[in-house]
Amino acid sequence: MESQVLTNTAIRPSDRPHTHAPSAADPTPSPGRFAVTRWTLVLNAAQRGEAQAAAPALAELCRLYWPPLYAYARRSGHPTHAAEDVTQAFFARLLAKDGLATVAPQKGRFRSFMLAAFKHFLANERDKARAFKRGGGAIHIAIDADAAEARYTCEPADLLTPDRLFDRQWALTVLDRVLARLRAEQGTPEAARRFAALEPALAAESGAVGYAELAAGLGMTEGAVKVAVHRLRRRYRELLRADITDTVADPSQVEEEIRSLIAALAAV
Repeated sequence: MESQVLTNTAIRPSDRPHTHAPSAADPTPSPGRFAVTRWTLVLNAAQRGEAQAAAPALAELCRLYWPPLYAYARRSGHPTHAAEDVTQAFFARLLAKDGLATVAPQKGRFRSFMLAAFKHFLANERDKARAFKRGGGAIHIAIDADAAEARYTCEPADLLTPDRLFDRQWALTVLDRVLARLRAEQGTPEAARRFAALEPALAAESGAVGYAELAAGLGMTEGAVKVAVHRLRRRYRELLRADITDTVADPSQVEEEIRSLIAALAAV
């Protein structure tokens, strides 16, 4: 459903958010704003030899990349428990002291950095990875291996290479996160109830939305429902762009990342 939200809301370069973006010096997000998890913060701290200062931001970014890296390990031939072990081991190493020592400024996309680092880890650290038992190691991020496995098993068998499956799982994770943030912005029980009713309309083609039925169920006019859906779609685009911005070092890469996200969703 989330991929339909993306394609049917027609993200375009002109759909730029007008909300204030938090800076690295602004550690307390207000309602509707993101926590400070920018990849640029992590990159800059690593280059100054102060990676641990950005550890919370790095941990949050890592947590969000657990499903795509787990899927990569599974598609690369690792059985369930081995994939869980090696993914945990990778994050333990990355989050350890000096784990970002090899990060270079030109590694502008967090997605690209994570996949390249994970491939290197799988190729060179297999024996050491076995030392990390499930639930062990210095893991500082919350994970849900069962959810990652459930998502993996929903993918068509053997139709995507590990790299393409990583990209697709990354795209789905981003859209899940953005939708959850949009849902969390509904600040009152009434707004949450309205959002729950309108959420399916975000993914539907405009001509397929039953506005009259939604209006009757919500006690609103049909015109008011159309406006509400339009605003939710617009806010979804804003949140998506802000989320992508957090994972690139150069804002000029945002459009390319959005195109990559759309292409990844189409890869089946």
